[in-house]
Amino acid sequence: MRIDTGQHLRMDQRMKLAPRMIQSMEILQMAQAALEERIEQELASNPTLELEDPSDAADDIAADLQQEARDARENERELVVTDNGEGQNADDFERLSNLAEEYSDDWKANATGSADDFSTYHAAANTGERDKKMDAMANTAARSASLYDQLLDQWHLVDAPPRIAEAGEYLIGFIDNDGYLRTDPKALLDQAPHHLTAEDLEQAIDLLQQSLEPPGLAARDLRECLLLQIDARRRADPDADLSTERLLVADHLKDIEANRLPRIARTTGLTIEQITHAIHHLRQFQPHPGRQLADDTPRAITPDAIVEYDEQADAYVAHLTHGRTPNLQISADYTRIASEKSTDKKTRDFLGGQLRNARWLIDAIEQRSSTLLRVINVVLTAQRDFFDLGPQALKPLPMTQVADQLGIHVATVSRAVNEKYLQTPRGIFPLRMFFSGGAETEDGQSMAWAAIQARLEEVINAEDKSNPLSDEALVEELKKKGIDIARRTIAKYRKQLNIPSARQRREY
Repeated sequence: MRIDTGQHLRMDQRMKLAPRMIQSMEILQMAQAALEERIEQELASNPTLELEDPSDAADDIAADLQQEARDARENERELVVTDNGEGQNADDFERLSNLAEEYSDDWKANATGSADDFSTYHAAANTGERDKKMDAMANTAARSASLYDQLLDQWHLVDAPPRIAEAGEYLIGFIDNDGYLRTDPKALLDQAPHHLTAEDLEQAIDLLQQSLEPPGLAARDLRECLLLQIDARRRADPDADLSTERLLVADHLKDIEANRLPRIARTTGLTIEQITHAIHHLRQFQPHPGRQLADDTPRAITPDAIVEYDEQADAYVAHLTHGRTPNLQISADYTRIASEKSTDKKTRDFLGGQLRNARWLIDAIEQRSSTLLRVINVVLTAQRDFFDLGPQALKPLPMTQVADQLGIHVATVSRAVNEKYLQTPRGIFPLRMFFSGGAETEDGQSMAWAAIQARLEEVINAEDKSNPLSDEALVEELKKKGIDIARRTIAKYRKQLNIPSARQRREY
């Protein structure tokens, strides 16, 4: 084999992204929380970047108020508000009404002082405003103890022999957030300390199940979890008759899950009414007892924009919320130091780089806001029917269409809608939801997949629950509404909407 080296000339065109452009796209794609974290990092690392001083804004407000007060005094004239019966003094009434609305706050302040006093007070109030970020931190609930820590605290109060106590402490580490001990018994024994036996582990499991609160913890499966809760209820209330519920859980749980109530009736001799009543009672028990202790509070969503209806313009308008994102500015002191000739070169070079980074970050955040708002405005126009009529009117909206309309790349649109949320009169929705494919109805109208799912849910909600519609029947019902989709698509949409099959939906 022969290996040669050589030089060759070739001309081609390639797109290379500058580091600044890559970082700008990252800023655009960030969710609100991630952007806030990024800003905090930049504030900590870049001395030339600082938060906007609220006192500056307060000074501007105070100056405006003082000017307004001076203008009011200069333009003051006597108000003549008499009625001669001919309505000739209507202008005076209107002027009085306007002044009352415009200067009501000033007049309240001037009841105890001059306009200048009011301006000074207003400026002081703005200067002394509480920091919004500190308020948010103060109002955030303290993080609760983990499920493991809570169970361990309970277990330490149980009177158990040393080996059983050690085995229970070991087993608690395997209880998942639902409260179940699902790990295979052989794996538990293999990983346990060598001096613990299978009998020790079994005794510890029994004691855990009897001691821990709420009942049902440390169960190996749903059947055992429900039986533990039923037995705990019977111990607490010996007069409670839960024999039917215990029989159904112990011997017929699979039939209950599949809604095979007639089979249970034939096997047990119970009536459908008795079985239905017992199943209704079973719904009071908790299939995931660990969640009553574990902190599984869903993450709060901060909308990136709020959509409101403007009656005068007959249109939906949006404005960005900016969440808790602080307003940034360039430090005037460091800018002055960097421009002074007396500053040594090394310091000037360092500050120059930091100033460029600060300006870029502020520009990138402004560009992010501008792009996001432009994309949202296109969505408001394209999906007007959704805001007027609801999810059933959602239309297909490809990102390429929005990109072409705005003159930007489709990847930019994709990044702009990533993890962004809209607060609308119909609720909070992910912005990405408004971009989807769809199908054409028989009358030639386009309908988004989400709108088809909404129609499917409507049909299922309106069905006769004693004789629910099969997937084939749902296909025919949607055809009557002009929507032609396959049975397998119906099944897929049912799963996405957490709607069970026809047999499981049937009510006896």
